[in-house]
Amino acid sequence: MAKVIISVAITGAIHTPSMSDYLPITPQEIAEQSIAAAEAGAAIIHLHARDPVDGRPTPDPKVFMQFLPVIKQSTDAVINITTGGGLGMTVDERLAAPLQAKPEMCSHNMGSMNFNISGSAARIRHFKHAWEKPYLEGTTDFIFRNTFKDIEQIVERLGKGHGTRFEFECYDVGHLYNLAHMLDRKVVEPPLFTQTIFGILGGLGAEPRNLMFMKETADRLFGKDYVWSVLAAGRNQMPFTTMAGILGGNVRVGLEDSLWLGRGVQAKSNAEQVAKIRRILEELSLEIATPAEARQMLALKGGDLVGF
Repeated sequence: MAKVIISVAITGAIHTPSMSDYLPITPQEIAEQSIAAAEAGAAIIHLHARDPVDGRPTPDPKVFMQFLPVIKQSTDAVINITTGGGLGMTVDERLAAPLQAKPEMCSHNMGSMNFNISGSAARIRHFKHAWEKPYLEGTTDFIFRNTFKDIEQIVERLGKGHGTRFEFECYDVGHLYNLAHMLDRKVVEPPLFTQTIFGILGGLGAEPRNLMFMKETADRLFGKDYVWSVLAAGRNQMPFTTMAGILGGNVRVGLEDSLWLGRGVQAKSNAEQVAKIRRILEELSLEIATPAEARQMLALKGGDLVGF
């Protein structure tokens, strides 16, 4: 088995400040938690930005640039910037920070989809900020847009324009076929870092049979041309990433994907989740990839060629 790449998604654009006091909001908090997660064993750090005043997701490159250089100067981890942004952002808004930062890697959703997180609003008694409740409840009528044209445009502008490679996010089996279509047309090139995602309402359910089906489909479509990774939302995070490790895959954890460390216990940091999955994988006699090894496995350009 190859070594296991641990990715960590630090803050995301799904959870809101009222859901957890430990969710990093300010550039300083994002930088501190990223560095600690890397020290705990994460080879890849996936990043969104938030307005430091009220915590809402922001595409503003100026905010990204308050934490990107700090993380780079403090760790050798691969920095992976979102192209999904936050709910309702245009493609141009979503690309503003990546185009300026020219990172080694960006996330890239492989299709448009319903994305419903409205159920979270009912579980919050008191909201810290006025934007949170309508943001969550509004997802009953929300479609995350990534058309075939959008997908190809993002690859052209970032991948071919700046040498950025991608974490291809696949929320359903159709997304794997979309990625295969792009591979057949040589829009994308191997190795494909393929993140299969479970437990988001609008995507594939968090059932073990679905994990197996996604892996079998990806094996058939991509053969040796892909590197497989798994993330799962909420309480499914640790069980599904453990299964991925057993099956020879890579894993993603982080407060973007789950606010929990275990049943009824909120994670106090991203590093806690990284340390837990690392401990589980090492108990299974699996070795954890360093950032340098992850770069080699994913054919990345290197941290010296980014724009920050």
